[in-house]
Amino acid sequence: MLAAADHRQIGQKLDLFHFQEAAPGMVFWHPRGFFALTELRNALARVAEADGFEQVQTPQILRQEVWEMSGHVQHYRDGMFAVGDEDCQAFVKPVSCPGHLEIFRRRAASYRDLPLRLAEFGLVHRGEPSGTLHGLFRLRQFTQDDGHVFCAEDQVESEVSRFCRSLRKCYSRLGFERVKVAFATRPAERAGSDASWDAAERMLASAARAASLSPEHAPGAGAFYGPKLEFSLEDHGGRSWQCGTIQLDLVLPERFDVSYMAASGRKSRPAMLHRAVLGSLERFLGILLEQSTLRLPPWLNQEQARLLPVAESELPLANEILAQLRSAGVRARLAVGPESLARRVRDAHADGVPFLFLLGQRELNARAVTLRAAGAERLVPIERAVEEVRDACAAPC
Repeated sequence: MLAAADHRQIGQKLDLFHFQEAAPGMVFWHPRGFFALTELRNALARVAEADGFEQVQTPQILRQEVWEMSGHVQHYRDGMFAVGDEDCQAFVKPVSCPGHLEIFRRRAASYRDLPLRLAEFGLVHRGEPSGTLHGLFRLRQFTQDDGHVFCAEDQVESEVSRFCRSLRKCYSRLGFERVKVAFATRPAERAGSDASWDAAERMLASAARAASLSPEHAPGAGAFYGPKLEFSLEDHGGRSWQCGTIQLDLVLPERFDVSYMAASGRKSRPAMLHRAVLGSLERFLGILLEQSTLRLPPWLNQEQARLLPVAESELPLANEILAQLRSAGVRARLAVGPESLARRVRDAHADGVPFLFLLGQRELNARAVTLRAAGAERLVPIERAVEEVRDACAAPC
């Protein structure tokens, strides 16, 4: 039996998603849940656009030679799903990095094009052991807000600082003020020379200082291609969730033999920064569900307000308010029918609708509504109620 505060129980109660053994570690999204996931994605797309990223899309399946070139076959084979591709083995992508490297290769970039920032909401697949799967928190298929910055080495510091500023602002707007940072260094099993790792760790440590970070040291926890800064959020219950990351990679640009034309006229190797704000959109939605008093935050709700007139006499005013709400960008609907007002209120609560507009003769006489939210209700003039709900439902990013 799942606890009431477990995001899987909340998802079932609100009809957001379900899991079944036909696809272990993968989500069956219902309309309301997929709407929330899409709104979260849209918010992150706006963040990426404001940060100067261009959205791209790369193939789900790439042949083995690509993953050998990236080093994933050698260092991450157990976490990948193999598929047949005629007479050549291929893999479903666990990350989007190789695809972005191939796009960079074909851009024939010069120093004037740098930094080049590419972003993708990559649907990735990872062979997580069945015993580690845990609802939205640990999946085999999830959406990664993947991004890569190709830049000159002397641009690394400013790009890392830029990312850190944007990350903290985004987390704050999403309701997370407590953020911990870790500096993860070279693992025992890795690609690249010691010299390249020395340079990468030195540059990333310098960039962290420039960004006014004081990260905890996490020896051996880096990616196989480079060191990284990891950002963990603390929720209301004191639990820590590792979400954001920025990784400095001097290995994959060399393995893929990508370059740009420097001001000197010579080919130069770019540094590559791997970045993610949330890491997994699905996992972050699970965190929000458990953080937000057993319901979706209003901005992610498919239905943000429901109007409940007591009798037919209130219908003209209800339709007038409905038009005002929709004009203000609030997703609202009118609920009428033979059921009692109490029954319609219960149905709205069961559906997780955050704001209820109750309309009876008193409200009609006062040109006001009884606004119910978070278990409390109060009489509010119509225009003010619309403004309050509009502001409460606005996307934070």
